[in-house]
Amino acid sequence: MIARRTFIKRASMVAIAATASAMGVRQSHGQQVSNSAGTGPPRLRAPEGACDCHMHIYDAARFPMPPSPRVAPFHATVSDYRLLQKRIGTTRVVVVQPRNYAIDNRVTVDAIAQLGPNARGVAVLHPTVTEAELRALHEGGIRGIRFTLGDPKTAVVKVDMIEPLAKRVADLGWHVQFNVEGAQIVELADLLRRLPTQLVFDHLANPPLPAGIEHVSHGIIRGLIDRGRTWVKLSGAYSNSKIGPPSYPEATRTAQAFVKAAPERLVWGSDWPHPTMPNDNKPNDALLFDLLTEWAPEEATRNRILVRNPEALYGFTPSARTPA
Repeated sequence: MIARRTFIKRASMVAIAATASAMGVRQSHGQQVSNSAGTGPPRLRAPEGACDCHMHIYDAARFPMPPSPRVAPFHATVSDYRLLQKRIGTTRVVVVQPRNYAIDNRVTVDAIAQLGPNARGVAVLHPTVTEAELRALHEGGIRGIRFTLGDPKTAVVKVDMIEPLAKRVADLGWHVQFNVEGAQIVELADLLRRLPTQLVFDHLANPPLPAGIEHVSHGIIRGLIDRGRTWVKLSGAYSNSKIGPPSYPEATRTAQAFVKAAPERLVWGSDWPHPTMPNDNKPNDALLFDLLTEWAPEEATRNRILVRNPEALYGFTPSARTPA
């Protein structure tokens, strides 16, 4: 016969497990992932078809990188990223061409091929790209082009390339994605308003701190969203907060403002392997994912951000179980 104390202990453990299951908390022994602190899963259960809309692949052994002052992350291949997917529960992904590869998009297209039909990509191009190359990139899963302009030392594209390339990719249905600072958004406002494509802004549109959403750039982004063709990525909490984890309060304020104003124009991204963060100070990806419970408290809104919006923006097959 089981001792009374042992019986009570086992019964308590069963009750805890049942409660956790009812709350959607996954039981896990943890998953060690390169370029990510911690090992435990997030408290938030990812809905079916959830998409990580912003991450990068670095595979120097197969695709050497040109010289750059920007230090590339190690252990950031597709096989490494699959461990992150297993940890946080996302199944769809958008691979964003990293700066270290300049306009050699082979590593990104190869990653899309490895990840299969649940993957799309964003390339970095110069106006010298040919029509045949554009068609091949489209067949390879590319759905947008990116302009990172904040650091002139590592930028591989220029402002005068934006409009000519936007006109060329518009017929493909691609978007133009921006990783720019708030001051640059102000400088580029007229150009942004006349581009013929959908626009996507990385990392909460990077409003300067401490102004945050009070900065004029946030109002410009809101105006672009209201015109019905602009999206913002709920990503990069650590680059938009001086206080930092666990709550990243400045980033949280910006994210909540976007969620309140236009949840139908938001997507979420991990930014793994966090190339702007040093190797000894990578963020906890489970914690970053759990921020969504504070940024978008309602489950229906989170499902829209994680599932339905990526389907609309990147052309994924609609999930049969996506809530209306």
